[in-house]
Amino acid sequence: MSLNRLPRHFPIVSLKRLALPALMTAAAVLLAACQTTPTSPAKPAEGIAPQPGPAMRPVAFSQVPGWDEDDLRQAWPAVQSSCAVMVRKPEWRTACAAAERVNTADLGLLRAYFETYFTPYKLFNADGTDSGLVTGYYEPLLRGSRRRTGAYQTPLYQAPEDLLTIDLASVYPELKNLRLRGRVVGRKVVPYPSRGELTQSDALAGRELVWVDDPVEAFFLQVQGSGRVYLPETRETIRLAYADQNGRPYKSIGRYLVDKGEMPLSQASAQNIKAWVKANPARKDELLNANPSYVFFREEKLPDPNKGPKGAQGIPLTPQRSIAIDPQHVPLGAPVFLATTQPNSDAPLRRLVVAQDTGGAIRGAVRADFFWGFGDEAEDKAGAMKQRGMLWVLLPKGMMPPGGQ
Repeated sequence: MSLNRLPRHFPIVSLKRLALPALMTAAAVLLAACQTTPTSPAKPAEGIAPQPGPAMRPVAFSQVPGWDEDDLRQAWPAVQSSCAVMVRKPEWRTACAAAERVNTADLGLLRAYFETYFTPYKLFNADGTDSGLVTGYYEPLLRGSRRRTGAYQTPLYQAPEDLLTIDLASVYPELKNLRLRGRVVGRKVVPYPSRGELTQSDALAGRELVWVDDPVEAFFLQVQGSGRVYLPETRETIRLAYADQNGRPYKSIGRYLVDKGEMPLSQASAQNIKAWVKANPARKDELLNANPSYVFFREEKLPDPNKGPKGAQGIPLTPQRSIAIDPQHVPLGAPVFLATTQPNSDAPLRRLVVAQDTGGAIRGAVRADFFWGFGDEAEDKAGAMKQRGMLWVLLPKGMMPPGGQ
């Protein structure tokens, strides 16, 4: 699974304005520190070395494996929800306006719509390879209370009032999507406290939204970025949506266990991590605090349980048809054809999805996080998913790909 559903972030060290080269260098170092470690890239065909080149290269739909087999009707709700936002952009206006006139009951007409209005671009890594890591995420369900009582001893917090966020794009457009977080101490902005510092102090007292009955499940709720909490006292289910984050770089607790020799990398799934904590309860805090990142939430009503949480595009995610991507390489809101395999399997998983979310650990051109939805099956699938895959982004005909490729 992806072990981070967070936006990009950097800790702030002072109020002193940094020069752009220094910011770019710092950004590169911090981003590198936040990345999950992918499995080894797929080997190129024997005798054919991958060639570095543009990250996006146009191809024909006939070159997209599985394009003729996917039931595009299942992807259409995600396409339509994104188009409601993308239609405001001039380069997307024609394609999204045409989507309103398509007979969605006719699979052939749906396929003709995409082939008429879009060009598929295959995505490549910087080294010329076309395979990347595909993980999964889901919307968890926890049990909680609005009061600290009985088994409900782990708080989930709303964003603190002293958390400062600076959008770098307002000063340097080149750093779009990158933000600094910290707090003011005297005349300086310093890094916000880490997970361990926050949980071992009363710094967040009074900001509790709910109390839940499992600290490990609370940790994974932060990893996923949003989830549901059932309140037995009122028989109410609420949604906790991502509100903010403390600005500390994300570090994988699965990687921590691997580095400590507690489990092999191939076994570092969410399920096995939870099993390790049950077997080693005295080391629970050590493990969780190995990740200094900490997420804050906001409460939302749950009018339609069938709809997923809102992604980075601001619209509800569609189970098994929404993915998180790196917006520096893939336009947020674009349809993407994904060719990978089912979790822990060689069975093909090839379908049209929509880039509707982002994540701090989702970086690079050929990198995706697949949204499985809500429930136990979604959790099992997401927790086990660490596959290799390829991506084709569909851009409106005539639109210049990112970077002018």
